[in-house]
Amino acid sequence: MNKTDILQLILEQLTHDLAVQFNAAIAAHEASTHEENIPDNKYETLALEASYIAQGQANRAQEIKRALETYKQLMLQRFDDDSTDSTIRLTALVTLAGDDATTRTFFIGPLEGGMKVVDPLTETEIVVITPASPLGRDLIGKTVGDLVRIGTGSGCKEFEIVGVC
Repeated sequence: MNKTDILQLILEQLTHDLAVQFNAAIAAHEASTHEENIPDNKYETLALEASYIAQGQANRAQEIKRALETYKQLMLQRFDDDSTDSTIRLTALVTLAGDDATTRTFFIGPLEGGMKVVDPLTETEIVVITPASPLGRDLIGKTVGDLVRIGTGSGCKEFEIVGVC
């Protein structure tokens, strides 16, 4: 799968997430203003709590909308294994391999770290990470053959960078 296809999957996921979040914000707003939630006394806070939820969901919808616009304008960088252009940076698709033959694939994006998309042809899960994340900070500037650690303490595993595109 090429990065253009991955970017399209990210855009589709963000569009879906925005619609879900927007509808949730509307439902929470309606609950906060519904006549059955009007308080009879100062101790009934259902409407107030629903308004807090509505505000939080509206804020999250705005974050997703900003991410969607950012990804729409994202220029995918080209990486070449035979030059200094292969150092990992924004828009890199990085494949890591562990000692136990497991592989993990990451896309370094500007926002929405933690989002997962799946390549429909190979069923490969691709996790979006940002340069601000611990793994993103570790990967930036590295090249194929370098090692990175994922996890902390006794659950920490070492992975080799086997692909950058």
